[in-house]
Amino acid sequence: MDHRTAIVTGGGSGIGRAAAIAFAKAGTHVVLADVNRVAGEETAHLIEAAGARAIFTPCDITAADQVEAMVAAGVAAFGRIDHAFNNAGIAPPGRPIADMDEADWDRMIAVNLKGVWLCMKYECRQMLAQGGGAIVNTSSTMGVVSAPGLSAYSASKFGVVGLTKAVAMDYAAQGIRVNAICPGGIGGTAITDDPVHQSHMAQLTQATPMGRLGAPREIADAVVWLCSEGASYMTGQAITIDGGFTVW
Repeated sequence: MDHRTAIVTGGGSGIGRAAAIAFAKAGTHVVLADVNRVAGEETAHLIEAAGARAIFTPCDITAADQVEAMVAAGVAAFGRIDHAFNNAGIAPPGRPIADMDEADWDRMIAVNLKGVWLCMKYECRQMLAQGGGAIVNTSSTMGVVSAPGLSAYSASKFGVVGLTKAVAMDYAAQGIRVNAICPGGIGGTAITDDPVHQSHMAQLTQATPMGRLGAPREIADAVVWLCSEGASYMTGQAITIDGGFTVW
């Protein structure tokens, strides 16, 4: 993957940071995007300190102009976009639908689903112009199954799986592969380390056959592989990486 370029949204921490570093170790230039400038720039510095090339661009993935600018910044810096990991997302505490505010629903769908749609819109335009590429979107085990209180979150993550499959079909013959990952409980992320989620994480650990949370690098390695030539015949798939949680 030497001298290729990858976009990573939500690259300031957790799975996004681990994936950005994994891409860099594989020889890929990295375009980091995050709403948290400090965290995003820190990831860029970590990559550059290891001898690889990275740029950071602040980006709210719900804003089309910022997403378009993110892709343009990557092309300006490195000439092309070969890979994209659309990872940025939110997971506020859940609640039953009758108790949920409409604004909370709108925010969840805007970030987790519309944000991925916007990213792919501009990434695919660039990839079509250059002759192909590979995209990975972050869904969740809650995009495969669900749990009480997660109507908005599950709707957004099931939507990412459906969106992934549809776009994969749109561009399979034009050299663009699109897949999704569905992580289970992953430690060391902004979401799972949030105190409001600690009791849920403990329950999730107990319900996982491996008896532990995953590590960000375990997801990152799968993302890099999905973008590599090793996965050249794979598109439209949602890969569950969850320690066996959805085996039940």
